[in-house]
Amino acid sequence: MKKIPFLIFSVFIFYFCAIDPLDVHACSCAELPSVEDEFERSQAVFSGKVLKVSEKRSSKGYSPKLVLFEVTNTWKGVKQSQIYITTGQDDGDCGISFIEGIEYLVYANESDMYGEMALVTGICDRTAKVASAQEDLKILGKGSPPTEEVDLTKKQESSHLYIWIAAILVIAIVFISVFKIMRKNK
Repeated sequence: MKKIPFLIFSVFIFYFCAIDPLDVHACSCAELPSVEDEFERSQAVFSGKVLKVSEKRSSKGYSPKLVLFEVTNTWKGVKQSQIYITTGQDDGDCGISFIEGIEYLVYANESDMYGEMALVTGICDRTAKVASAQEDLKILGKGSPPTEEVDLTKKQESSHLYIWIAAILVIAIVFISVFKIMRKNK
């Protein structure tokens, strides 16, 4: 009898480890590319101040950080005054530890590295605090201000509202279903 729980546990572990393994992405960078090479391969290059850093849940089980920037200057791929960038939680998953209120020079590419497609930056890019990126800024030149004024702070808040509404609807449906079943059984 004691062997049955052990057998079930073993099958469970085997399934999750061997049959359905999680996607794992290692992060190692030999050396940062030159400013010119990084600019060429990046889809978005801008400088901006971090307004908010929050955790984002992805469909693949990752928990990357979602970083909202107020864009100061843009060199490539960014027209809006605010933009979201996704990064990992820490160095182990290529993440940058962005600090609210600090201005950064960001190099980003569209990627599904953390689940859904988004602009992503990490420790293998030349993304850095503006104070530490003077060489890059000298090579990139002045840049230009964003051309489209947007306020994305409200967008993230409203997405949470949809999640709450959906949760309440699911609870209501379950409650009504249970009530009908109980009523039917009497």
